Amino acid sequence: MVCTSGLQIYYLSSSSLDGTDDVCESLGWKRLPGYDPALRAWKYLDALAEEGSVHDEDFPFEELEDEDYCASLPFAALFSCFKAKGLKVTCLFCYCSEGDNIPEAFGMAEATCKFMGLNKNEVQGESILISCCFCPLTNKFRYS
Repeated sequence: MVCTSGLQIYYLSSSSLDGTDDVCESLGWKRLPGYDPALRAWKYLDALAEEGSVHDEDFPFEELEDEDYCASLPFAALFSCFKAKGLKVTCLFCYCSEGDNIPEAFGMAEATCKFMGLNKNEVQGESILISCCFCPLTNKFRYS
């Protein structure tokens, strides 16, 4: 069993223009902060995905601002391209620090199972089942 207390899952979906999704909201997740399709970087990505090319002078890359951060991450181009092709896309995120991120990885796997409507205990295939528990004495996670 994965302990995900305190892990906030964020999402971004092409289900609506503002990036929200009712299913994700019902799971208690929050839309990715910083997504605003009206911001210039997101508009640039949308134009690039729809038209295939855009004049570089339309977006001065030397003058990136804080609001351009999310749109500059690798997922943003894929999200914009899939959305432009009419595909329903939902990206899941969680913030984690540098170091051992195994608990966050398990949390993301659990979140993906919830989103896909899969019972994490029934997922089968050519994967290895790993159980995880937190040991407060050693302040570490134990895997078996």
